[in-house]
Amino acid sequence: MKVTEHIEKANGQTLFSFEILPPLKGQNIQSIFDNIDPLMEFKPPFIDVTYHREEYEYKERENGLLQKKIVRKRPGTVGICAAIQNRYQVDAIPHILCGGFTKEDTENFLIDLDFLGIDNVVALRGDAVKNENYFKPEKDGHRFASELVTQISNLNESIYLDDELQNSTATNFCIGVAGYPEKHIEAPSLDSDIQFLKQKIENGADYIVTQMFFDNQKYFDFVEKCRNEGITVPIIPGLKPIATKNQLNLIPHRFKVDLPDDLIREVISAKDNKAVNQIGVEWCVQQSKELIKAGVPVLHYYSMGKARNIVEIAKNIF
Repeated sequence: MKVTEHIEKANGQTLFSFEILPPLKGQNIQSIFDNIDPLMEFKPPFIDVTYHREEYEYKERENGLLQKKIVRKRPGTVGICAAIQNRYQVDAIPHILCGGFTKEDTENFLIDLDFLGIDNVVALRGDAVKNENYFKPEKDGHRFASELVTQISNLNESIYLDDELQNSTATNFCIGVAGYPEKHIEAPSLDSDIQFLKQKIENGADYIVTQMFFDNQKYFDFVEKCRNEGITVPIIPGLKPIATKNQLNLIPHRFKVDLPDDLIREVISAKDNKAVNQIGVEWCVQQSKELIKAGVPVLHYYSMGKARNIVEIAKNIF
């Protein structure tokens, strides 16, 4: 079932969902199940599975020269989605990236998903490869998520890259895209970023999932700006509970979001990370309650592969 259909079926009730990471190469899928199992009592209608693009490593050879090696440290997104749908009978939503894919790669990836009965995707540009300052698309790949959305929408209209195909079958993907209440790092302003977001919607995206935020007012302001620009699709808030003192620096640096001063003071004054984890849970619970009161369609939690604090939050909310 499509995400938009789940939302419509809920009749105004806020749904629970979360995002997981594929395990590191060499680990088995049981680590995924161990994190999902405790969360199933809260009846998530869908689960997001991230996709991690290749990385470059440089190894010194005997002659002293460096050899560039391409590695993929977290493979398995498609297989994990298939396993989730088979094991839990809920919809799994793979992320699909511009980075690392040609248009042909993307089409074949989408065909595989369609054959597996996967109805939803989240279309993202993706980050630059480590050791590169700026995002570089593949040759004959997409530069922007809006272009990726167009390709998926075309497949939904049975428009393939090979225009000589006869009697081609249309796919039926529900397309999610990312929104940034505090703007994407590369956007010159929030207003311009919302124009880029609007383009993704016009190209066929069906719903928006936001980057994490810790101040609900930023989400409310973002939604208002989107609505004023004519964006009418569901806007799902993304939340993450802070869990360690190190995250005071890591989260703003990695995700380019601000932390409220009140939260910062509480974390700094905590005696250890156990206390920080509880502060993060309580903060996220209060965020969740306010968002539910405001009528958000879904609360989407970034678990980062760890379920315990999400379970604590969900017990207080759902």
